[in-house]
Amino acid sequence: MAEQLIISISGMRGIVGENLTDSIAAEYGSAFGTFLKDKYFGSRATGHESRLSVCIGRDSRPSGQMLKSAVTAGLCDVGADVVDLGMVTTPGVGIMVRHLNCSGGISITASHNPIQYNGIKLLLANGVAPPSDVAGQIRQYFFDKRFAFVDSHNCGQAAPNEQTDTTHIAKVLGIVDKGAIAAKKFKVVLDSVNGAGGRVTKKLLAELGCVVSAINDEPTGLFAHRPEPAAENLTGLCEMVKTKRSAVGFAQDPDADRLAIVDEAGNYIGEEYTLALAAKYIFSRKTGSAATNLSTSRMLDDIAEEAGGRVYRTAVGEANVAAAMLEHNCVIGGEGSGGVIDLRVGPVRDSLVGIALVLQLMAEAGKTISQLTNEITGYYMSKDKFVAEQTQARQILNSAKKVFADAKLDATDGCRFDFDDGWLHLRASNTEPVMRLIVEAKDRQTAKKYVDAVLNIRKEILS
Repeated sequence: MAEQLIISISGMRGIVGENLTDSIAAEYGSAFGTFLKDKYFGSRATGHESRLSVCIGRDSRPSGQMLKSAVTAGLCDVGADVVDLGMVTTPGVGIMVRHLNCSGGISITASHNPIQYNGIKLLLANGVAPPSDVAGQIRQYFFDKRFAFVDSHNCGQAAPNEQTDTTHIAKVLGIVDKGAIAAKKFKVVLDSVNGAGGRVTKKLLAELGCVVSAINDEPTGLFAHRPEPAAENLTGLCEMVKTKRSAVGFAQDPDADRLAIVDEAGNYIGEEYTLALAAKYIFSRKTGSAATNLSTSRMLDDIAEEAGGRVYRTAVGEANVAAAMLEHNCVIGGEGSGGVIDLRVGPVRDSLVGIALVLQLMAEAGKTISQLTNEITGYYMSKDKFVAEQTQARQILNSAKKVFADAKLDATDGCRFDFDDGWLHLRASNTEPVMRLIVEAKDRQTAKKYVDAVLNIRKEILS
């Protein structure tokens, strides 16, 4: 059965040529442009006096140029000018939205999904993805075909801009001590999975005085391995760290908003430690609060509490976490999937921010990655996903509420059940037609108890 096109808080995502085509992309661009015109100009949204601009970039997928051209056409159709950033990272687009004072931004990317997928991620003028209610409005514009087309005199114009890398690097260097890191001359292995992150990240690492061995750094979009920076996909990076006797290995996803880390012995330490290590450095320097989603490890809570801070939990989704950070003026935030957010750079997950903060922590502490991770109280975490239609997903959640009736329930996003010895989060994905199951407990045996309980629910429903 063909997959459905997904339109959610994370934007539009689908399979190119099957449910995501140039015509659909153009209409989505027109819907977003019309929404922005209504938002900023209302009924006055006619002619040059109501001009707005949208910057757009793409990751390295072969389908990216086609979709970028289609979205650009859709925006120009409704009178929006387009700033073409070219092939850049998603956090780079977020930075340029604010830097150029654009009315919105678009990143053509499917993040960590396989090559057959692509997507259209929307950003508002503040550089943040739309909150759920606004995303719903834009979605309705698209379904209602509410497009405020203009005549030939008022069509939008597209112009290139090649300043993203320079602007991005300057922002990141502004939050660390460049000299302290450069003095260490860290040997680093970087795996950019042939995505958009290699070019700018190599420039950043050079600025930080690192000796870099880059693999899979050609931005062909022909991924050298599965693009999700998970342990099973990074065996080449782990081996290279050992061979080169490097201090650390960094792995990015195709649009470079997520980061995974390999320690000096070539061990994959897990994406959850990316945010934990970044937070460990930030909380060593300042007090305050952090924000993350319901699926992220409680390691962040431990680090914040030790520093006298607290953690605000949100529904999964970068926009939700960023909104909480802005509301509570958080000093650090992100998601356990390897996404780090520092508001000084921008309210978007950014692998370059994660890299810089981790290198700063290593430089100041004078310790290896393995030594630093050993200082953080670890838990056993299990992450799984499985196919489930919407009806099945609702049935599974309803059954879970009965099975775990004694647990503390948070239904903000699916169901998170908190127990005395761990927690479990079960939810439908925003980006794939699957359900995700995250379990964290004090040990593997305890986690398995909860995983098996959900497995029994699945068998009963899906059979």
